[in-house]
Amino acid sequence: MKIAVIGAGAIGGLVGARLALAGEDVTFIVRGKNLDAISTHGFKLVTAEGGEQVARHVKATDSYDQAGPQDIVILAMKAHQVEAVVHEVPKLFGPHTVVVTMQNGIPYWYFQKHGGALDGTAVRSVDPSGAVAAGIPPERVLGCVVYPASELIAPGVVRHIEGDRFPVGELDGSASERAYRVSDCLVKAGFKAPVLDNIRSEIWLKLWGNLTFNPISSLTHSTLVDICQYPLSRELAAHMMQEAQAVATKLGIEFRVSLDKRIAGAEKVGKHKTSMLQDIEAGRAPEIDALVGSVVELARLTETPTPHIDSVYALVKLLAKTMDEARGQLRLQPAG
Repeated sequence: MKIAVIGAGAIGGLVGARLALAGEDVTFIVRGKNLDAISTHGFKLVTAEGGEQVARHVKATDSYDQAGPQDIVILAMKAHQVEAVVHEVPKLFGPHTVVVTMQNGIPYWYFQKHGGALDGTAVRSVDPSGAVAAGIPPERVLGCVVYPASELIAPGVVRHIEGDRFPVGELDGSASERAYRVSDCLVKAGFKAPVLDNIRSEIWLKLWGNLTFNPISSLTHSTLVDICQYPLSRELAAHMMQEAQAVATKLGIEFRVSLDKRIAGAEKVGKHKTSMLQDIEAGRAPEIDALVGSVVELARLTETPTPHIDSVYALVKLLAKTMDEARGQLRLQPAG
């Protein structure tokens, strides 16, 4: 199948490389050093076991016109980066092209085909202008939840840390042929990709940790295991998760694991820096609104108090503002 991967970062690189190694016709849509590296050397994947695989027969371009219509488009950029390219994405569309959204957090399409009183409501914290929803209509979208942890360690080189699950699902919960087609591609690439009848519940399960551990790690420069094993930060995480669960419950979501089990799962990942902390250390704009701001927005829509989430959101937004104004990065360095 013809598959375009927009973005070749930690997740896009992992997925695109594995799909190419499985024999799919993969085109990375990238810029800068990633484009040069992939065009010259292919895409290198460092496995969780320490081995190396190189997907040599991949294409790389910065031109959506050159890439042309695809069977599957994998949107592997962070949520706040999508608006800048959304006017180009339709150039990849053929009559039956499906867009697999691999963003963390509450997606822009969350209330599309949702049913109930909030059906069709826009999530402004994720798509402020409505441009993303206009450029990638819900009819094209297949939801996806990203569980693996990986990192881009050099242009065109990704290291897989752990995890292999990419559950997918239609926005209306139907068991469509295209959902199983995408699932089959991911499974052949070595991933677990069950087709779910309620992708939003899975989104909340992943978000439950992300909205908590990402901002706390960014503010404290701590890894997952550090946050979970330090009593005060563990308590803060639990309070934030309780508030988020209250919001989700009002939206008809049931969590299939307990709060304590979700924290224990994060603890088991070990000395892993969250993606938000990696961005802070590298001086990149962190992904705050999709992970935290969206939950604050949904809390207001459902009239749910979220004092702990609100406080952490304010602090991490200020941190991002300070970094942006200073054009700086923050990283703990050993004392001299």
